[in-house]
Amino acid sequence: MRGVVLAGGLGTRQLPLTKITNKHLLPIWDKPMVYYPIGTLVRAGIQDILLVTGGNNAGDFLRLLGNGKEFGLSHIDYVYQEGQGGIAEALGLARYYAEGQRMVVILGDNIIEDDITPFVQAFRRQERGARILLKEVDDPERFGVAELAGDRVVSIEEKPSAPKSRYAVTGIYMYDARVFEIISKLRPSGRGELEITDVNNAYIAAGEMQFDYLPGWWTDAGTFESLYRANRLVAEKALAAGRP
Repeated sequence: MRGVVLAGGLGTRQLPLTKITNKHLLPIWDKPMVYYPIGTLVRAGIQDILLVTGGNNAGDFLRLLGNGKEFGLSHIDYVYQEGQGGIAEALGLARYYAEGQRMVVILGDNIIEDDITPFVQAFRRQERGARILLKEVDDPERFGVAELAGDRVVSIEEKPSAPKSRYAVTGIYMYDARVFEIISKLRPSGRGELEITDVNNAYIAAGEMQFDYLPGWWTDAGTFESLYRANRLVAEKALAAGRP
């Protein structure tokens, strides 16, 4: 199984911080942001990782991460996304890398408390399709929101003004190889981007979407407010564990 970290985009919501560096290189407590999603994949037993980046500071990832030795990896692969074509477009760049294997995809600004190993193992046992992780939040209108019916996801709506639940789709997605066929048929949204929500809804329509509830805390770090929240949560956990 392959891992993909999506760390592209221009980070315009965090200017002027991102005027001189990529958003995913900003600090979260004592480490650069991108360390956390990579660590999440490695703890789940994933050793083959592709990092998708973009913008003017893409070379800084190579200088920082090298071949991934700090994470116990033998290598990290890199690919460059031109412009801001959306999450699904960025994922589409991993087609050559996946080589028909299943993938665990994580957004580069997603910080979580717990281990996702049980969910990755459940995906390995899943016959086909996709798997997402949901988290109950206080501000669902900021995210893709899942409409649920028992043990099924009925639909996902992106940033709804009237959310049908309080369960946000976290930026952790698991897909079989069919995801690239789905991406190839997408059309840009009103934002001019290929939306990951459309990918997920295609799997839902095919009856091939499974989900789990993510325990522990979860936050993105794509705004000043959520960047502060991520720093606070990580710091509190580190200090509680006796780490400086």
